[in-house]
This record gives sequence, C-alpha cells and structure tokens, in this order.
Amino acid sequence: MRKIFTLVSLLSLSASYAQVGGKDAYQFLQMPTSPKQAALGGSNVTITGNEVNQVLYNPASLNDEMDHMLSVNFGRYYGDVSLGSAAYAHQFKNGRNFHVGVTYLNYGNIEGYDENGLTTGTFTGNDVAVSVGYAHPIQNTNFTIGANIKAISSSLESYNSFAVAADIGGLYHDNQSGWTAGLTFKNLGGQLSNYQDTRESMPFEIVLGVSKLLENVPIRWHFTLDNLQKWDVSFSNPNRSQVGLDGEVSEEKVGFGNNLLRHVVLGVELFPEKGFNVRLGYNFRSGEEMKILEQRHFAGFTAGFGLRMKRFKIEYAYNRFTLAGNTNLLGLSVKL
Repeated sequence: MRKIFTLVSLLSLSASYAQVGGKDAYQFLQMPTSPKQAALGGSNVTITGNEVNQVLYNPASLNDEMDHMLSVNFGRYYGDVSLGSAAYAHQFKNGRNFHVGVTYLNYGNIEGYDENGLTTGTFTGNDVAVSVGYAHPIQNTNFTIGANIKAISSSLESYNSFAVAADIGGLYHDNQSGWTAGLTFKNLGGQLSNYQDTRESMPFEIVLGVSKLLENVPIRWHFTLDNLQKWDVSFSNPNRSQVGLDGEVSEEKVGFGNNLLRHVVLGVELFPEKGFNVRLGYNFRSGEEMKILEQRHFAGFTAGFGLRMKRFKIEYAYNRFTLAGNTNLLGLSVKL
C-alpha cells in the first residue's frame, strides 16, 4: 500500500542524519535540536556552563548555573518537516538540580493514497520525547554523574508507539586547567507498545568526548567519538559502485581508517566566554555519507553563533547536508 510506503519514507528521514541509523525506532532522538550542539557537530558531550539544552545530551552537565534557565529551539528539516526542543532547569532549596526537557519532530501534512492510487486525504505524524533529569556532583572532586528518564511517543497516520528510555552520563570538568571530559550512554530502554506486531530496538549509543579551553587564546576545542557501541558504522553508497569491463558491479569499500574517522566529530568555539562567540564543527560520518564525488559542497560542516545580552541568549546553527537541503536552527534562552 502506498500509505505504508509513505510511512517508511518518513521513518528514513530521521536516519538521514547518519546512516548508522535506520534499524532502530525513534531515530529523532539522535538528531540535534540545540543550535550550539548542532553547530559543534551534533554529538557533543562536553559543553558546560549555563547551557541548559546540553542536559538533553549529557545529563551530568546539569549544574548550579542553569537554575531558572529556560530555552526554546526550533528548526526546519527537509520539506515541511520541523523539529525543536525546550528545556528548563531548577534548583531546589536543598541544593539539588533538576531538569525538564521536550524534544519533537513533526512531519507536516502528507497526501495519503490507497492501494489503487486513490487519494484518502492528508495525514501527519510526529515524534515526542519528554524527559526529567537529575545530576549529582561527587563531593571534593571534579566529577558529576547524572541521568535522564524519557517517555517517548510516536504517531504516524493511524499507527502509534510508546517507549521509555534513560540516558546515563558522567562529566569531568576542571575550571583551572580548562579540561573537560564526558561519557554518555544514551537511550537505554525499550518499547511498551509497538506500531504493529514487531517490537523494534532503541537507538542506543555510547558517546565519549574531551575538550580544552586554551590558555591565552580565546578558543575551546572539542573532540568527540560517537557510536562507540558499534565499530562498523560504514555505509556503502551505491552511487559510488564501479562497473568492471565484464559488467560486474563492485561496491564501495570502506577501509579501517575511513571507518575510524566516521566515529569522529570535531568542534571549535571562538571567544567561548564572551558575549558573542562563533562555533564551527565537522562530522566525518555525515561528510562521507552525504558527499558527491563530482562536486565539492562541504557536506558534514556545521557553523553557528551565540549572542548573550544580560538575561537573554540567542543562538543559531547551520548544518550542511546536501545540495538539496540543509538545516537551520534558532534558539532563545532566558534566565527567569
């Protein structure tokens, strides 16, 4: 049925950010909705300070500076697809910090057809995750541990699914040396109800990162290794297959070094502690999977900026995917 084919195509949208996806449900959980996160490559676990959005990516980043911080983010994906998030942190009188976040992906209006090609009207679909997080600093150390609990709902036309998952993270941050290291185990959980009869797995991911604020230079660099739970994240692009003289088709071969680089995400912040800062990133996996051999179009590169004005922060990110479509994210944060 064409309606089913349309739904399958919608699910593949979430996987287009990285081809390691596509086999699990709720791929939208791996898509960056925070402008700062997206501008630094999309998998960062070492962002610190009052970046309340960062708790959605590493729950251990929750800290005192985020108290009463509210952030709202919105962006456009391909076509009518939109995505966004909201986050808020609160510190109680006992000194404990809690975090609430929402992430969503909306597929817009879609034309439906039956098996005979007759129109059945329009329908839509959306994915939503609501999370609650808590972090606990380990006394007399620079270490913090944290966790998020998420309720996940997905609706595609008349099909629905619900799941519960958790993120567990750790963070080491030393203000004096400028070093930060983070480790996150994301999307541990499972479905409570399925779209149909088949139970699908969660997009589990292990991310490890390190960053450093340079001395006497207004630069902070970030180095991240994502998808550590799976070594082979390569994707053989059929457009790069070669046809021999005998007509035999040979698929693209991805070597050890190339596959290793596909786990790497690089990011850099210029003037990270100033009112205005610039962010640049490069995601090697996105770059390899989205590039066109005959044209140079800078797939995998990301960029953005942040502007802080008293209690407000405005953030923007641009993600370069393909010649056909790219993502713009805009965020506003306020200290209530």
